[in-house]
Amino acid sequence: MKRAALSLGTLLLVPCLMAQDHGLPHTLAPSEVPLIPAYRESRAGLDRGITTPPDFAPRTMAEWEEVQALTIAWISYPSILKQIVAAAKTECEVVIVCPDQNEVTDYLMGNNAGGPLPDLDNISFVHADINSVWIRDYGAECIYADQVDSLYLLDWIYNRPRPDDDASADAVANALGIGIYSTSQAPNDLVHTGGNFMADGFGTAFSSNLVIDENGANGEFNQTVKTPAQVDALMQTWMGISNYIRMETLPYDGIHHIDMHMKLLDEETLLVGEFPQGESDGPQLDENMGIIMANETSVFGDPYRVIRIPMPPSTGGEWAPDASYRTYANNLFVNGTVIVPTYRTEYDTTALRILHEALPGYRIVGIDCDNSGSNIISASGAIHCITKGIGVNDPLLIKHQRLHDTYDTQNPYEVTAWMRHKTGIAAANLFWTTDTTQTWNQVAMTDIGDNDHSAAIPAQPAGTTVYYYVQGIAVSGKTQVRPIVAPDGWWSFRVLDANTAVVEAQGPAIADLFPNPCTSHVSLKLENSAGALVSILDVTGRTVLSYKGTRVPNEGRLLLDVSMLPTGTYALTVASSKGTATRKLMKH
Repeated sequence: MKRAALSLGTLLLVPCLMAQDHGLPHTLAPSEVPLIPAYRESRAGLDRGITTPPDFAPRTMAEWEEVQALTIAWISYPSILKQIVAAAKTECEVVIVCPDQNEVTDYLMGNNAGGPLPDLDNISFVHADINSVWIRDYGAECIYADQVDSLYLLDWIYNRPRPDDDASADAVANALGIGIYSTSQAPNDLVHTGGNFMADGFGTAFSSNLVIDENGANGEFNQTVKTPAQVDALMQTWMGISNYIRMETLPYDGIHHIDMHMKLLDEETLLVGEFPQGESDGPQLDENMGIIMANETSVFGDPYRVIRIPMPPSTGGEWAPDASYRTYANNLFVNGTVIVPTYRTEYDTTALRILHEALPGYRIVGIDCDNSGSNIISASGAIHCITKGIGVNDPLLIKHQRLHDTYDTQNPYEVTAWMRHKTGIAAANLFWTTDTTQTWNQVAMTDIGDNDHSAAIPAQPAGTTVYYYVQGIAVSGKTQVRPIVAPDGWWSFRVLDANTAVVEAQGPAIADLFPNPCTSHVSLKLENSAGALVSILDVTGRTVLSYKGTRVPNEGRLLLDVSMLPTGTYALTVASSKGTATRKLMKH
């Protein structure tokens, strides 16, 4: 599908900042500093978009949801942009914001950066001047009315004095025919940047404290000074964010954008960069994750699953501040494809394996961001920083808490999924198997109320791995699966041997659990337990006790009161930013 290109008049609000053939850096250029006051003043007087808060309860889209388009700004790093276009156009429309469509077309079809594209299908253009390639930061966020109804875009105040970049969100909205809100007018002014924001699609979001600093007394782009509580209130009003998790900025990440070191893979899974012990931003990053694990839970009320991925060094073996901030967390979901920055084979091999294991069924595409011809990582950015997704107009939204490993070999495993579409859900199905090379078993899910649908997988013997996914069919006929790549991808859980403890590599270890069986209290001794969160799960994988906010003491021993639990078999799980450990617990 192609849309007609949109011709726009000049979008300049203040004089052009510098020649646009090279684009502006990710960081604030020294020459831009004197331009900030005039830019801030001009931004306050803008009459673009809707500047009053939504009259509906908004829901901010998660990045792994279905997208209709991927937007990029064509001004620099053309070889990287071309590879992104080639990978993404098989999944959705690619919208290229640029002043000269012919120049971009010639490059796309030219014999460079891997050769000419086979065609220009699923590529359209928005004609507009731009200052920089960093569309993640100045592009608009996607919000929905009533969770799955009308799609809108939301544009924050951009924290750079770049009027063309700032205007591009309106250009994209007009080209795609999507209404756009803007937080440019006091008292609702909000300065924010897309690289410092990620959302789970259900009211939880993450940022660094950059958002507090830039809206506070020392902010340079805000119209009015905001307290943290006022920032939270604006995020709730404009984006439906009810749980806004903010972390200390990292000392050596100069732009303080969280997409340089972490990524939400789904509602309950965090992909987090990992430095060697004591190196670079490792200590602060580990402290941040320890706080999250001890004090925050996912939308399902359980501790987050944390997957660590190496932060690769320079060719000389150095990390920031002595080298560029190389990261694999700065990757991009485009429906069934994940586009990942790569650097050198010795590190890429491990990182890509981690992503393949974490995201089964997704097509993982690596793009070199560290070569001399296109060294974008030296500019403090990579793939995620130069792309922005636009959600579909009619999402069929599915939420499901994956089943945990279990010791239960007797009872069926209940699968519950929350589903919504603006026309309603006509049918829902569960698919499961113990062998993904064989035919999947299909079970109709029952509507149990509150948009929840349920079905069960029969009990399986110890040693079995069960794979499953869910499907929703709307009244309109639209069909969606979750994971979005099913049946090529799936969720899975293991049926464990009751006599075997399970420990994930480098995670906390349960050295002792006594008495077991227990009656009212149980003492456990832990190793590698800094910042760990202890949970007790029943045989269905449901959390029945969670010691949220209680840090494991330095000596690694806790006394837990389990007197309120019914007699039965449980799984005691200890989770930290390094992994998890699970042990069977018997209650008499």
